[in-house]
Amino acid sequence: MAIFRLPWFRALLAFGAGVSTLFAFAPFSFYPLAVAGPLLLFLLWLDASPRRAFREGWFFGLGLLGFGVSWLHISIDEFGNVGTPLAVLITTLFIVLLSLFYGLVGWLGRVLTANGLGRWESLVLFTSLWVLSEWLRGWLFTGFPWLSLGYSQIDSPLAGWATVFGVYGVSWAVVLTAAGLALSIVGTPRQRLLALAGLLLLWGAGLSLKSIDWSLPSGDPLRVAMIQGNVLQQEKWKRRNLVPTLDLYAGLSRLNWDRDLIIWPETAVPAFSYQVEKPFLAPLHKEAARRGVTILLGIPVQKQGGRYFNSMITLGDDRNVYYKRHLVPFGEFMPLKFMLQPLIDWLQIPMSDFTAGEAEKPLMTVAGHPAAISICYEDVFGEEVIEALPEAAFLVNASNDAWFGDSLAPRQHLEIARMRSLETGRYLLRSTNTGISALIGPKGEVIADSPAFEQHVLRGEVRPMKGLTPYGRVGNRGVVLLSLLVLFVITWLARRGNRNGFGTDS
Repeated sequence: MAIFRLPWFRALLAFGAGVSTLFAFAPFSFYPLAVAGPLLLFLLWLDASPRRAFREGWFFGLGLLGFGVSWLHISIDEFGNVGTPLAVLITTLFIVLLSLFYGLVGWLGRVLTANGLGRWESLVLFTSLWVLSEWLRGWLFTGFPWLSLGYSQIDSPLAGWATVFGVYGVSWAVVLTAAGLALSIVGTPRQRLLALAGLLLLWGAGLSLKSIDWSLPSGDPLRVAMIQGNVLQQEKWKRRNLVPTLDLYAGLSRLNWDRDLIIWPETAVPAFSYQVEKPFLAPLHKEAARRGVTILLGIPVQKQGGRYFNSMITLGDDRNVYYKRHLVPFGEFMPLKFMLQPLIDWLQIPMSDFTAGEAEKPLMTVAGHPAAISICYEDVFGEEVIEALPEAAFLVNASNDAWFGDSLAPRQHLEIARMRSLETGRYLLRSTNTGISALIGPKGEVIADSPAFEQHVLRGEVRPMKGLTPYGRVGNRGVVLLSLLVLFVITWLARRGNRNGFGTDS
């Protein structure tokens, strides 16, 4: 039909494919749509010039990210004090820039396939470029790996690939599925048959991998409680609310002295540690020690020289501390501060100025066990979490998603945390201020969770674990090297003009 040749209509289709892909992620979690969206985009790319493929990929990104991370404006507006119009503008610019990654995949894919590659080679090339772009987005400029396709598959058979290749390996399986289905539509009868057979193997292998126990229990269960105080972000840092907040968390903890470990969320204590050490921390430490309980709590720590850290400390046991290592740009530190400070002063944006911790591994002794600690945003970086392996017996994530209100963000963040458990074969204890706190099993399953925006104490048991998944050993190197190898082979075939056998479209 002629309408499918019109640039505006093709761009609209790509945008719709991006929007529909969002519904594969939490809280909707209809994971087949993570295949359907790229499938439609790939069919468009097979019949597009590099310029048109760039535009269509960019519109796909605008659809996915435009609706998927629009919640960023909430924290910029309500807590950044810049006003709604400017908050929307900043968020829009961020989404526009991130969407360029999808446009670059389309453009580069069509440039590299311009030497007469067949459809199957082109589709496999798109797959590798897609995964490499997700990986690049996950670390470039400190990284923003949110809405990587693999996260949407935490409850699908493809999730098993996470234990071998991590979340990007699951993305690879998702996009390869889209490529295989595209080939089953446009390929020769032989290609269609081979593509469908390959997809059965891919999904079956994922299901089998998920059933493998890569880690085993090591030690007695720990009785745990996660305190969800549900303190409003707008009220949290007001001086008059300090004592009521401390009384709230201490009181809820005292009701759970039968636990081995009690966890408070990120910055649950809205004051520097030195300000509350004598009147609050020291007495609570002694009280918890008498009860044989460890309390792990979030609190800012200031050191000599004026440096301060977003931290987790223990009470009741040895006074251990973990300093957050991966800070959020513009939220916890300001990149290029010497250049941007005049603009920030003019806009009157209140910026935090935390210092990043320098520990070699994100490890901390908690209730007698080594634990992998992440604070809020740190748990989106799987390769940083596995630095604590194989020593870590379980994972802890303390967070404060109140910054993003009642949006998609808390549910999406929980989905990301579940992937970390699956990748490592460890229980994860997730304690948040306003939700969603959760106890997550080593297969990525939610054993128990708290209601959002309610005061709640989540109680349960976890088993310390030992062992190492393949992903814990190799990290993201495996899927990156695989994608680069495929990219090299396909481009080599293009240069040699080798289109015999399986690569033939006739």
